[in-house]
Order: sequence, then structure tokens, then C-alpha cells
Amino acid sequence: MSSQDTPNQIASPLRPFGESIFSQINRMAIKAQAVNLSQGCPDFDAPAFIREAARDAIESGNNQYGPMAGATELTAAIADDARDFMKMDIDAASEVTTTCGCTEAISASILGLLQEGDEVILMDPVYDCYRPCLALANVTTRSVTMQAPDFALDAAAIDAACTERTRAIMINTPHNPTGRVFTRTELEALAEVCRRRDLLVFSDEVYNRIVFEGEHVSIASLPGMADRTITLCSLGKTFSVTGWKIGWAIAPPHLTAGIRAAHQFITFGSAHPLQHAAAVALRDRSEYYTQLVSDYRESRDLLCEGLRRAGFKFNMPEGGYFVLCDHTHLGQPDDIAACRWLIDEIGLASIPPSSFYANPAQGSQLIRFAFCKRIETIEAALERLARL
Repeated sequence: MSSQDTPNQIASPLRPFGESIFSQINRMAIKAQAVNLSQGCPDFDAPAFIREAARDAIESGNNQYGPMAGATELTAAIADDARDFMKMDIDAASEVTTTCGCTEAISASILGLLQEGDEVILMDPVYDCYRPCLALANVTTRSVTMQAPDFALDAAAIDAACTERTRAIMINTPHNPTGRVFTRTELEALAEVCRRRDLLVFSDEVYNRIVFEGEHVSIASLPGMADRTITLCSLGKTFSVTGWKIGWAIAPPHLTAGIRAAHQFITFGSAHPLQHAAAVALRDRSEYYTQLVSDYRESRDLLCEGLRRAGFKFNMPEGGYFVLCDHTHLGQPDDIAACRWLIDEIGLASIPPSSFYANPAQGSQLIRFAFCKRIETIEAALERLARL
């Protein structure tokens, strides 16, 4: 039998998920030479100060294994950074674990803290790695759909979805793909459910520095939540180094123990010199964060104005760098068809978000655009959108 005739061998928990939609769309975009507003990957380089820090770290000899939980310089910088955006005191030695990107932080937290047969509540739409990571741990998911166009966080619906097997809730704010920044009131209502039901919270906060409206609230900072929350973060989105894969989990010591138990056997550690560069990047960057938000606000406003002119309906994103739009005016049957049509006929790539839902039909009328791009890229996209 030739290799072409041999069926793919994929472990049963992963079989339902297939190839990532990001890989599929990027391949189509390259073939069609489309302007690519699909993946949340900047098309510009990282700031000079972080590139220089990486070169210095390599030349300084930090090229062997670092500590399993993370270079001490980085965990200390993460703790200081967390005191700023989480409004909490964090102990670097016992509460911070660095990982290979936030995706590994999510995976290590799930594998290290949940038991087979546990149940986790997801709020659809969700980033597409959540369900596969939970499936690998043989954990069941239950979904509560946030309804367009407002995508409000409905604590009562989440409460109603819980069962005696529910162990945790996974949230993401600022939210990908909706652009919501959940309000303090929404999170307080959710926190009440978690305290009453004794639930863990996996809180994905990778866009915590990219907030346009409202305020970023870490649910761990709310009363009674610090001991039950794992806060998950990343360097890549804030500093435009998505290829570095530097992430971290912040959790109380009794939860950190489980995270590290898994992390040590998944990757043990991320690139040691890049950890030292990350430590430099996180220090005293208030001016950088202000400029980051200003630049992304300009990109957001430019793209959204063009999308409105092209007939798309959406709520203005409050944070992150995505716009989730209603595509029904294009006359396509679903989101996958709409994205293919935009690539083939307009030369513009976006993401179909139906894979972010347990029930794909709930996302079939939507498509997602990313604005973490150069102004020239967005202008080129708008020129093509003008064909509509």
C-alpha cells in the first residue's frame, strides 16, 4: 500500500476538529494573492527595543535551558506587569509559569487541573483552540451562546447551563472574535456564579493592553476570585512578536502546582533568550501601551468605516484587533462560502467564525476581519471592498 492510500492516523479526541480554519484560509489567500485580513498576525515588524533585547540576550549567553517555571527576570517582570493590569499583588516564584505561548498555557492549565469527565462551560464564539485542548483531556464542554449583535455575557444563562459535573468556566476578555470588553458588572455577575458553584475560571486575557472603550477587568481581582482563577496571557499580541510564542499563566500556588505538573512534560520551557528579551519588553512601557492603543484605534476606525461603506453591519470592537461582521448582504449561503467568495471575487481574505461555535449554524451569518495590519494593507483591502 502506498503512503497515499494509507488513511491518516489521528487520535480520536482530535478527529472532529480537522485542519485549522486559519491554515485553510491562509493557503487560499496566498494562492489568490488576496489582501489578508484573516489571521491575527501583524504584517509589520516588532518594535526595535524588543528586537535589540533579543539580540543582546543571545549574545549574553542565555542559550541553554532556563528554569522550568521561567527565567527569574521574566517571572518578576510578569508579576510587576500583572500588578498594573490586574490590580493585584502577584508572587513571581509561586504564582507565575511561563509557557510556549498562551495556547500552551491554556493546554497545561487544562491538563494539569481538570479530571476526565469534568465539564467546562464555554461562551460561544470561542477561539478555536479551546475545544481541542479540552478534548485532549477528555473533558466535556457545554456551550452558552453570546447573541449577536451585542454579545453580552449572560451569567444567568451560564448558571443554568451548569450541572453537577461542571468544574470550570473559560472566558476571554477583550474577546476574540467579537471585540467585546466585558464590563465589571458582567464579570461580577459571573463571579457570583463561580463562587456559589465552586468553579474554576480560565481567563484568557491576551489582549489586555488593547482596549479602546471601557476598562479591562481581570476577574481574578474581584472578591473571592483570586483563589479560583487562572489568568492566561501572552507577549505576542502586545508586542507584535506572535512567532516568539512567549506566554504565561498566573494562578495561586495550589493551582500553579497543577499547571507546572503538566507544563514540565509538555515543553518544560520556552526559548530562553526570548524570555530575557520579554522581561526587557515588559518593563516601564506605559508610553508604548498608549501608542499601541492609538495606532490600533486608527487601524480599527479606518477599516470599520470602509466596512460600513461596503454594507457590512457590526458593533464597533471595544478591544482586541478583530471586527465581527454580518455578511448576509453578500448573498452567500454561509460564512465559509462568503469568505471563499471574498477571496475569489474581491481578493480579500477573512475568517469564517462558524468553527468558533459548538453549533456552526450560529456563526454562519458572520465573518471576522483583523486590523493588526499596516495602514497600507488596510487601504489596499478597502480598495478591493469598494468593488462591492
